[in-house]
Amino acid sequence: MTIIDNAIYRDGKRILAPTTLEETFEAAQETGGMAWIGLYRPDEAEFREVAEELGLHELAVEDALAGSQRAKHEHYGEDRFLVLIPARYIDATETVEFGELAVFMGPHHVITVRHAQEPDLAQVRRKLEQDDPEQLAMGPAGVVHAILDRVVDDYYPVADGLDNDVSEIEDQIFSGDGEVTRRIYELSREVLNFQRAIRSLPAMVEDMMVRAGWDQHGGDRTTDAPEPSDEDTDQVELVRRLRDVRDHALQLNDRVAAMRAMLENALELDSTLASKRLAEVSVAQNEQVKRISSWAAIIFAPQLVGSIYGMNFTHMPELHWVFGYPMALALMLGVALTLFILFRRNDWL
Repeated sequence: MTIIDNAIYRDGKRILAPTTLEETFEAAQETGGMAWIGLYRPDEAEFREVAEELGLHELAVEDALAGSQRAKHEHYGEDRFLVLIPARYIDATETVEFGELAVFMGPHHVITVRHAQEPDLAQVRRKLEQDDPEQLAMGPAGVVHAILDRVVDDYYPVADGLDNDVSEIEDQIFSGDGEVTRRIYELSREVLNFQRAIRSLPAMVEDMMVRAGWDQHGGDRTTDAPEPSDEDTDQVELVRRLRDVRDHALQLNDRVAAMRAMLENALELDSTLASKRLAEVSVAQNEQVKRISSWAAIIFAPQLVGSIYGMNFTHMPELHWVFGYPMALALMLGVALTLFILFRRNDWL
């Protein structure tokens, strides 16, 4: 098991950095601080020891170890279990790379389990320690908000990359690029997978806001409620920050829904233009067939007269009539000219 970081915090400050998990659990109990442990692809046996020490629910532990989960937020008594799907856009291949992050949050601990390199939670930790100790002092909920905020912020470059690819589709369609259909399908797959990763985020954040003792919109308490204490003030600020994350998640969902609609319209437009081009080719081919058929008929008529004329050698008209041969030539020319005029009037030539 790789421990990325392991520390005890109290009042927004790092007070201890134990070298082992056993020391962490003991120090957290003795100091009354919050333990924040970052794990990367933990070994099953070792992680189950952590789970037993903290009393983590078996189902949540199995989900964290197995991976391949959807984004979700579940409750087990005082503990919460979150699964987030971080994403990274790869411009070279126009694909989205997805990871998985499991977060266990209890009254006095936060444990993160990563199955991919992203997101870099070390940056989240440093930012809280150096720039925002007030949020770190909010305890586990403040840490989880910071993680959520980082994951959602990392979605924006992904949305920008996909949005740019989708906008290029229109030019590609009207240019008649034969590869555009394949690109539309590939982008549709990436957009759909991205939508699955972020679709449940607004509901997850709303649930966190409700569990914090506020209404689903993060509004104020009733008018007859007592004046907020310092702890309540922290809750107010936390809910405000959660509301901001929820708004960003809703905005991203709207953008992805618009991308899917654009790709569906692009596919329909491409199909329409492809049918139109096919019809134009068919019309052009028909015109060519008519011209070829017309000239074949014009050429065939004199050949027919000549063939019949040549098969009756002993009864050739010129043997008995001086104008027989010119008459045969005139007949061939007349038939050919008549056919030419008829085909020309009917726009076959």
